[in-house]
Amino acid sequence: QARLVESGGGLVQSGGSLRLACAASGRMFSNNGMGWFRQAPGKEREFVAAISWRGDSTVYADSAKGRFTISRDNAKNTIYLAMNNLTLEDTASYRCAAARRPYGSGRDTDYNYWGQGTQVTVSS
Repeated sequence: QARLVESGGGLVQSGGSLRLACAASGRMFSNNGMGWFRQAPGKEREFVAAISWRGDSTVYADSAKGRFTISRDNAKNTIYLAMNNLTLEDTASYRCAAARRPYGSGRDTDYNYWGQGTQVTVSS
């Protein structure tokens, strides 16, 4: 059974950095686009970033541009989200997802595998 497991979340001060990882098991996702989404309490899930199957195409939400970097290592069946200059508004549960197609997107309906999430909490 395919699984996506996130790690790397935690408590960080405003302006700090974190690097999330999403490890896949049960099947290879090297031919799938991958993405990161987040959801804060009381808010809807929102798109953060996506990456193509080869890693040569990325797309970011406006809130992530210039601060977050998505990457992948297909040999390790893992994707990453490097987050810099974190703000209070970045506090959320971050989930990775595997897309049905080779390219990720900002639409959560394009994804059919989801991890359980890792909590990121930014303090002032």
